[in-house]
Amino acid sequence: MELFKNKNVSNLLIALLVILVLFFATKTISEIKALRYVGAGIGPATTISFEGKGEIFASPDIANISFSVRESGKTQKEAQDKVSVKVNKVIKFVKENGVAEKDIKTENYSAYPQYDYGPQCIDYPCPSQKPPKIIGFEVNQNISVKVRNVDETGKILDLLASAAVTDINGPNFEIDEIEKVQAKARKLAIEDAKAKAEQLAKDLGIRLVRIVNFSEGGNYPIYGRAEFKALSADDAIPLPEIPVGENKIVSNVTITYEVR
Repeated sequence: MELFKNKNVSNLLIALLVILVLFFATKTISEIKALRYVGAGIGPATTISFEGKGEIFASPDIANISFSVRESGKTQKEAQDKVSVKVNKVIKFVKENGVAEKDIKTENYSAYPQYDYGPQCIDYPCPSQKPPKIIGFEVNQNISVKVRNVDETGKILDLLASAAVTDINGPNFEIDEIEKVQAKARKLAIEDAKAKAEQLAKDLGIRLVRIVNFSEGGNYPIYGRAEFKALSADDAIPLPEIPVGENKIVSNVTITYEVR
């Protein structure tokens, strides 16, 4: 009788253990299947991109002019002294005509020897030649001037020509606080892109949910430029007329919307 009871208890425990194993196995399989569907109903967002363009025209308020002073001498000091005399004279002139000292800048300075290489070898083989001989030095100083009163640009150019400087470049007309003008052009470009987005949403019957991306390119100014060639101080001509015109600042933006 005791043996029969023990056997029943063992069978009961085995059955209970089997039930527990089946229960946990079924639960685990269900959870694994459920994981396969997590996020299954959420697809990638539908997006549409719109481009906008903004243009601003503004009158330049700065004229940039650069020029060089080049002199030669038997020694480097002699050439440098000649350059210094002429540069100081030019700087004095432009300061007297409203150019601030902070707007006068030396961009480059160079000094190099001048050589005599002797007669050119024509026959072959060439006879032994002496090494090149230094016969002098040339010094060049390049200076940039920022004219903030653009109405005085022609007068400054005339002064430079009278001072017999070389390689006059410019004037290049620019806008001093260009960032403010660029911000206005960017705002117009954004408004243009948004208007296109709203119109298309209306036409297609879709809803603009949110902006998911923004990029900007082509935010650049188109500068005006005038060419001027230095003339001799003896040439009796009126001051050059330098039309300033307007600069065009362009901004291109791309706005990407999530739509539904």
